[in-house]
Amino acid sequence: MPEYPLVPGTRLPSTAGGTVDLSSELGMSVVFVYPRTSPPGGPSMAWQALPGARGCTAESCGFRDLAHDFARLGARIFGVSTQDPQYQLEASTRLHLSYPLLSDARLELAGPLRLETFGFEGLQLYRRATLLVENGTLVHRFGEIPDPAAHPQDVLTWLERNAPRKS
Repeated sequence: MPEYPLVPGTRLPSTAGGTVDLSSELGMSVVFVYPRTSPPGGPSMAWQALPGARGCTAESCGFRDLAHDFARLGARIFGVSTQDPQYQLEASTRLHLSYPLLSDARLELAGPLRLETFGFEGLQLYRRATLLVENGTLVHRFGEIPDPAAHPQDVLTWLERNAPRKS
């Protein structure tokens, strides 16, 4: 099993109010990292042309639709992007998300967790990845996510097969 780093102790603004320090979360957390959700009118033509960029909204909604199944396994869901908290709150409300989105506008998780970034229209955005964090330690990473809409089910299936069973 590869050596994974500890999650850094950093407080990220949350759409649920206040801040969240992923290093202090007990139990299993599913942290899906995504470039950005599209504005209400949909993605720009430039965004649609960017390989691998599309699918953030579908991925977010997929995690929303499976939230009960993740909770049954004792896993909390967090979405992380570099978008500002106000933008995330609008998206969370519009998409009826049942879990918090966290803003890492200062890219505080990038270095310690080896998250890849890319530039787009003057913004620094995260490349898509999903981290499974247990008691502040990264225990699994999904790096290649070819189908963002199907990915939440892939994560749930992995957890069902690999997570320790609660008595």
